Amino acid sequence: MFRDSEGLTIGDWELAKDVAEWIEIIAIAVIAIAVLAGFVTGLRAALAEGVTAAIVAIKRQIGRGLLLGLDLLIAADVIRTVTLEPTLENVTALGVLVVVRTFLAWSLVVELEGRWPWQLGRAGRPRATADPSRLAEQHDAG
Repeated sequence: MFRDSEGLTIGDWELAKDVAEWIEIIAIAVIAIAVLAGFVTGLRAALAEGVTAAIVAIKRQIGRGLLLGLDLLIAADVIRTVTLEPTLENVTALGVLVVVRTFLAWSLVVELEGRWPWQLGRAGRPRATADPSRLAEQHDAG
């Protein structure tokens, strides 16, 4: 794969380029599937429990898909930047993208779980995704 005799440079890694593109395609598919699954879940919740439960279910499902999709997009950007074009400009752009996507991911965790990602649950470990309708009950009881 890496042959010095032909003067192969980092930017010639076709496999890394293809892998990064496939990861981006998978990220898009994950987000799209999460949106569809969110509406299916929401419809079920609306029929069983009402509109408020449907909204909570949709937000939770789409949020989880967005979190996974953002992680995959960051992975694709890292692969592309580190292997294909590791210039100072591209690494800086990658850093900005990672910061923005990390902020979005933290915002999603706050929206889904009602806490910052680094905060611990009551048992001293990160909580699983909480039901937002119970957050007010927990706050009043605590």
